[in-house]
Amino acid sequence: MSTFVLGAEIAGVHFNGGDILFQLVIMIILIALLKKFAWGPLMGIMKQREDYITNEIEAAEKSRTDASKLLEEQKELLKEARLEAQNMIENSKKHGEISRQEIIATAREEAERLKELARIEIEQQKEQAITALREQVATLSVLIASKVIEKELKEEDQQKLINDYIQRAGE
Repeated sequence: MSTFVLGAEIAGVHFNGGDILFQLVIMIILIALLKKFAWGPLMGIMKQREDYITNEIEAAEKSRTDASKLLEEQKELLKEARLEAQNMIENSKKHGEISRQEIIATAREEAERLKELARIEIEQQKEQAITALREQVATLSVLIASKVIEKELKEEDQQKLINDYIQRAGE
């Protein structure tokens, strides 16, 4: 008996090799079909999902980098604005100090000019007073001389008369 039997019986368990081989072939076909129709599209979806997540992460990283750059730019602009404001304040202080000094210098010049005008006016009035006094002394001298000539006085009387006229002239 030499028949080839695909089935065997071991310890009372019937073992059928044809069924196993058939199931193995069906399983390989099923795996191939799953790979082609299910696994491939599933892996494509997973790849798309992975690419989408990667792109989102890259976009978020780029947004974070852009935000950091923008923040640094804003900080730099704020720093520049503060420096500019500080410079403006310092310039205003300098201009205020210059204006103050100019006002003080102008006031001093005006005071000096007024003092000079007052001094000139005092000099003029002094000259006028001296001139008036000279005229009065001359008038008094003429009066004294005429009185002396009219009267013949003694030397003592003349001296007394002169002193009286001088005293009146002083008043």
